[in-house]
Amino acid sequence: MPDAKPSHSRIESLGCVLPPTVVTNAELLAGTPVPAGVVEKVTGVKTRRMCDPSLGEDSHSLAVAAAADCLSRSRYAAADLDVVVSASITRIRAGRLTFEPSFAAGIAREIGATAALTFDVGNACAGTMTGILLLDRLIRAGKAGRGLVVSGEQATAISRTAARELRQARDPRFASLTVGDSGVAVLVDGSADPADRIHDVHLQTSAGYSGLCLALPSDQGPGIAMYTDTRGQQHPERMEGGARFIADTFARSGRAWADARHERLIQHQISASAVDRMNRLAARVSGEAAPPSPTVLAELGNTATTSHFVVLHDQLERGEHPLGGPFLMVVAASGIVSGFLSATVSSVKV
Repeated sequence: MPDAKPSHSRIESLGCVLPPTVVTNAELLAGTPVPAGVVEKVTGVKTRRMCDPSLGEDSHSLAVAAAADCLSRSRYAAADLDVVVSASITRIRAGRLTFEPSFAAGIAREIGATAALTFDVGNACAGTMTGILLLDRLIRAGKAGRGLVVSGEQATAISRTAARELRQARDPRFASLTVGDSGVAVLVDGSADPADRIHDVHLQTSAGYSGLCLALPSDQGPGIAMYTDTRGQQHPERMEGGARFIADTFARSGRAWADARHERLIQHQISASAVDRMNRLAARVSGEAAPPSPTVLAELGNTATTSHFVVLHDQLERGEHPLGGPFLMVVAASGIVSGFLSATVSSVKV
């Protein structure tokens, strides 16, 4: 535990793992009446990574691997962690969707974080950001010195269900075809360096729209299905509400959004067209042209809770993210949850 309260937290290290199996739209939709080309045309997704259960790959194994990858780049060992938070939506282990015992407890045990407080959070695709928000507040309150937020997503379980059951493209399960599997882990500790810190992390929920995207047992057979009202979720009024929340949050602290001068804008990886619309909204509301907005949609699809950090990891690995330059991650999750994380990283290694 820390001796003093730091004023901020930071992203100390970042881990990311992807299953090696690449599945194209044509392979996913083979034997269905839905043309494979429509997925790329509507969403920009060409391929995704997919777990192979016969190799023991699932949400849990991805989370453990991401945690190990993160710790391999950290100055901390697993035994140093005060908190481990699991943010997975899918929580699949050995072919079963599980809620007890907690995913976080199992992950902590496997990586050797025996002294850590553990808990799971569930907040749709905002789960990892929710875990970081909670850990940020614990660190700034002096209740924890460092912790790990980890998520493994076997999201393609809903893709398999949709591919079995879809009969036409205009179906509430169509969005399920865009997801991909992945794991990320983010180690957060205290910061005294303005060039290496989380400046802001805030979320809000508009629960009146929670019915626009629901993950449920399929109504046609075995398996998990996701039913999405895409038009409702991406209604201009609701999308602009997320941008306004960012502007209003900055304004309450006496700043303008444009003053932060973000050098990268990382959106939740919903679809190429949605990302473009959200970038245009950000530019209009902030009063500045949107900075570069990298994506991994074409190759990896929408990786649910992990998507922002899969993009950040990809950018750092390619050497395309400016270390020491502030960036903005914009949240757009079912619930509906909106919000943002503004941060600068100058020491993260991938």
